[in-house]
Amino acid sequence: MDKLNEIKSAQIICVGTEILLGDILNTNTAYLARQLAKLGISVYRQSVVGDNPSRLLDEMREAYKHSDMIIFSGGLGPTCDDLTKETVSEYFGLPMYMDEHSLEQIQIYFHAIGREMTENNKKQALVPVGAEILENSCGTAPGIAIYDSKTNKTAILLPGPPVELCAMFEGSVRGYLRLRSRYVFASRNIHIFGIGESGAETILRKLMDNENPTVAPYAKAGEVRIRVTARAESEMSAYQLCDTMVQKVRDTEVGKYIYGIDCDSVEGALLPLLRKNKMKIACAESCTGGYIAKRITDIGGCSDVFLGGAVTYSNDVKIKLLGVMSESLQKYGAVSEDVAMQMAKGIRKALGADIGISTTGIAGPGGGTDEKPVGTVYVAISTAEGEKVKKLSLSAMRDRDYIRYTSSSHALMLALNYCNEKINNGL
Repeated sequence: MDKLNEIKSAQIICVGTEILLGDILNTNTAYLARQLAKLGISVYRQSVVGDNPSRLLDEMREAYKHSDMIIFSGGLGPTCDDLTKETVSEYFGLPMYMDEHSLEQIQIYFHAIGREMTENNKKQALVPVGAEILENSCGTAPGIAIYDSKTNKTAILLPGPPVELCAMFEGSVRGYLRLRSRYVFASRNIHIFGIGESGAETILRKLMDNENPTVAPYAKAGEVRIRVTARAESEMSAYQLCDTMVQKVRDTEVGKYIYGIDCDSVEGALLPLLRKNKMKIACAESCTGGYIAKRITDIGGCSDVFLGGAVTYSNDVKIKLLGVMSESLQKYGAVSEDVAMQMAKGIRKALGADIGISTTGIAGPGGGTDEKPVGTVYVAISTAEGEKVKKLSLSAMRDRDYIRYTSSSHALMLALNYCNEKINNGL
């Protein structure tokens, strides 16, 4: 590849005052960043600029100081404030002309949806001289790719609506950029539970100093994701580098906290293990209010391993549905080790499950005492071998949703660890 044509770094600029005002959610940046990473193009910076040509020009001048390419989204519409194309053309000193094919495609689009094309829509068919036109299969505004051989800079202009942008990237931009990048990026995501981000970083500090692949931890609702990213000339080579580093992470103290590689959640790791063990699970929830059941049923096809669950918020329901002893509730209270174990056992027997899990606790913001402050939660598991319970002391500084979600994660982890033990013991 001619080095002058290679794209190594990029900036994403989203254009639109409505984004700055928070009127719409900017999902385009996240999508484009992921796609560029797959193509081995580093994103140096992301920015949002309002519908202001002078500010957009300033942003372009700054961006091209450190990036080979800018990808724009938005500002290609028919109205007078849609000025991305005009501003980029001014920057490169390119006159614009009416592209008859683009104009015809716009006319065909309006005819297909049964609407009359207004005069201002012709503006969308104006394109810079020498630009490559990217057809829009989902809307009116064509995209544009500009390569300036004098400066070795590239600009790609995409429409703002996500459905149009994504379709155009998949249909045209990906192939265009694949020819302009020598490398690809590949990532593995290591999911761990039971150790915080700072603890994981302390253990992995030496590995994090590595340049290729890189190792970086990210905190997420009581969990930690460790992203391993490699750069190579082929996808296979990049993944080989990643897998070698993943094994190095497994060989550290962090290894015992890993629950999955490239899986999105604890429940996502649990369901395949339930199937492998030919087991079915059920849940009884108090403080989590159905979080466990929701997380499991968010995964399509879970009905083969998930029998059901019960939200037993009141003591009477705990007694009637789960067989919790009233004496235990009176002596220990609903938030207790005994009650958590009885709840897990009760739901397991009531639904005929192999595994029963439960949660009972104080999610706040009120209800805490000196003996049992907000964030005191018990999670339990019941199997044919008996019951186990775990007490959680979650920070009262955290909000209710955090306590409920994290509690559901701990309960799911009890089931996940049990399934792993069965597999490891060959049972």
